[in-house]
Amino acid sequence: MQQLLQQAQKMQQDLAAAQQELAETPVEGSAGGGLVKATVTGSGELKSLEIDPRAVDPEDTETLADLVVAAVRDANNAAQELARTKLGPLAQGLGGGGGLPGLPF
Repeated sequence: MQQLLQQAQKMQQDLAAAQQELAETPVEGSAGGGLVKATVTGSGELKSLEIDPRAVDPEDTETLADLVVAAVRDANNAAQELARTKLGPLAQGLGGGGGLPGLPF
């Protein structure tokens, strides 16, 4: 029983370390063929947004807004995939991600 508890503690520590690493890992998404680029952390926090001047048309701000949303969505999708890759095996070892706080799946 003691060995099982130690194993569970080790897995929890590994999970916490992986979550911390995710929070610090930048992930990029883009839209419009790279005209708009968004960088988020692996945990989904928006860190930067780059807009190529060619994407800026004062007469058509809707398209620019759509590109920004698409780039952020793309970056967040990449962050979720990164989380699944890094945390998936750890969460399965603890009985699945369901119900564990901070897990996106």
